[in-house]
Amino acid sequence: MGRKPDAVAKPHYSGGPGASSPRAARKAPPSPVFLGAALFVLGFVSLFTGHVVTDADWSRIRSRWRSKQVRIYEPIDIWKSAYSSIYYGCSGRSADFRSAVPENSSTGYLLIATSGGLNQQRIGITDAVVVAWILNATLVVPELDHHSFWKDESDFSDIFDVDWFISYLSKDVTIVKRIPYEVMLSMDKLPWTMRAPRKSMPEFYIDEVLPILMRRRALQLTKFDYRLTSELDEDLQKLRCRVNFHALRFTNSIHTLGQKLVQKLRLMSPRYVAVHLRFEPDMLAFSGCYYGGGEKERKELGEIRKRWDTLPELSAEDERSRGKCPLTPHEVGLMLRALGFGNDTNLYVASGEIYGGEETLQPLRELFPNFYTKEMLAGDDLKPFLPFSSRLAAIDFIVCDESDVFVTNNNGNMAKVLAGRRRYMGHKRTIRPNAKKLNVLFQRRKHMGWDMFSRKVQKVQRGLMGEPDDIRPKQDDFHEFPSSCICLRKPGNISVTT
Repeated sequence: MGRKPDAVAKPHYSGGPGASSPRAARKAPPSPVFLGAALFVLGFVSLFTGHVVTDADWSRIRSRWRSKQVRIYEPIDIWKSAYSSIYYGCSGRSADFRSAVPENSSTGYLLIATSGGLNQQRIGITDAVVVAWILNATLVVPELDHHSFWKDESDFSDIFDVDWFISYLSKDVTIVKRIPYEVMLSMDKLPWTMRAPRKSMPEFYIDEVLPILMRRRALQLTKFDYRLTSELDEDLQKLRCRVNFHALRFTNSIHTLGQKLVQKLRLMSPRYVAVHLRFEPDMLAFSGCYYGGGEKERKELGEIRKRWDTLPELSAEDERSRGKCPLTPHEVGLMLRALGFGNDTNLYVASGEIYGGEETLQPLRELFPNFYTKEMLAGDDLKPFLPFSSRLAAIDFIVCDESDVFVTNNNGNMAKVLAGRRRYMGHKRTIRPNAKKLNVLFQRRKHMGWDMFSRKVQKVQRGLMGEPDDIRPKQDDFHEFPSSCICLRKPGNISVTT
């Protein structure tokens, strides 16, 4: 910070319309005609050039085609993807990726105030590091949200290993725990405060934020969640992955208890399924859905819904038919049993306050008697964490991440972050309900036998089981589909499980 502004290295961002992005780089799988033509051309080239077509040549053509055919025709192992070993997480720095700018040469201090629950804040922290890199700024350890619905007073260092966070990212971005006292004394004014629009492009930060940062020496971005576009060049996407999947490590106390619960589950059975069950009153009220509780439910959820002034009037029937309603605990259980998970499966349920309490959970318990929660497994060890919702969520995060199968009844932030992490860590089985089509099956269930219902559930869930070639939403989220950070192994290193 000792240099004058005109001596500071100015940010350079090479993105834009011509830059590589996961969406731009994605290609549709080859058709049978294309596949045949490609094989013919390779053979033709071999004949006239003397080049022998190698296994690697054939593999490059077959790799994606093979996985698509498997998804359509072969039965699915409900516990593990047979093709996960073909891919691996890759987020290393490229040789020409700019290194961290020293604190005394940076454009200023960037302060971040995150927003929401644990995983919404995690996304904000991840993007904050990328924005700091774009701005050549020194990042101050982000401030967590103490004022949202959860009212959690935890600071960054209460949940994440702050020293590891700073050290791991030291080659990418300079991070400090606070603005130095002498710098604060020398500042004429307090840090400027502003809020970036949602999903802003890097150019917004360079054009609108950087001039203020350089003028004021410190700037705070508030409610920082989803304030950076999903469409970045590959180097910046890989930086996102280094932050999310490596730098954000939980504190020792959280990690130790989370692993203790995992070990307890493993001692009871070598495999377990984890379900992230969002069925809290506020979640249901926000969704605008109806779950059959009559006038009492409509009145209770309607009152909660008034907390949000900007929510539109919704038709509960329309929302359900569009697949926008979270599955009930009973529906989650039916889906899992129809997919082939037996009633002896160990089920870990990560949830907050369930609307309707034990009465709502009872059908799921009956379908899966080996039903566990952190409260059941941790006992008194959980007491120090009880006043802090984000620390409780972190424990659930660990147990869900370590599970053999992860299932969600919603498309919230924890579901997205865990789905992306599990893809990066080896495409561990992750099940996203096809809520739109499952809703139709649930309504017709009493008019068909169990075997037919099961076959139909398995059919509608194809492409949503955590396979490498899963169906992707039209507007997917990088945190859920970190495609720039997932690489294909060389043919000689591939081993397919059968």
